[in-house]
Amino acid sequence: MKQERLYQVLLAPHVSEKTTNAADSGNQVVFRVARDASKNEIRQAVETLFDVKVAGVKTALMKGKSKGFGRIRGRRSDWKKAYVALEAGQDIDFLGGE
Repeated sequence: MKQERLYQVLLAPHVSEKTTNAADSGNQVVFRVARDASKNEIRQAVETLFDVKVAGVKTALMKGKSKGFGRIRGRRSDWKKAYVALEAGQDIDFLGGE
């Protein structure tokens, strides 16, 4: 996979209460990813960018919410998230601390 594509696959880490529990119990990290990214591309991007071994990848398509702004109705766009299970002993430190 080309180096430019690696940076297009992973958009941002997704942080919520549910993802924090997944990280604590299952050694998983959750990312917001490109909608056209495959599980294999996500695996390669995480292994290359963070220098870790990936045990498995699960993806979920999240439907955008309908929102109202006064009388104007709008809709947020759909997005995709990936649950990345890391091998035992592997960890990703987003803060860069020791």
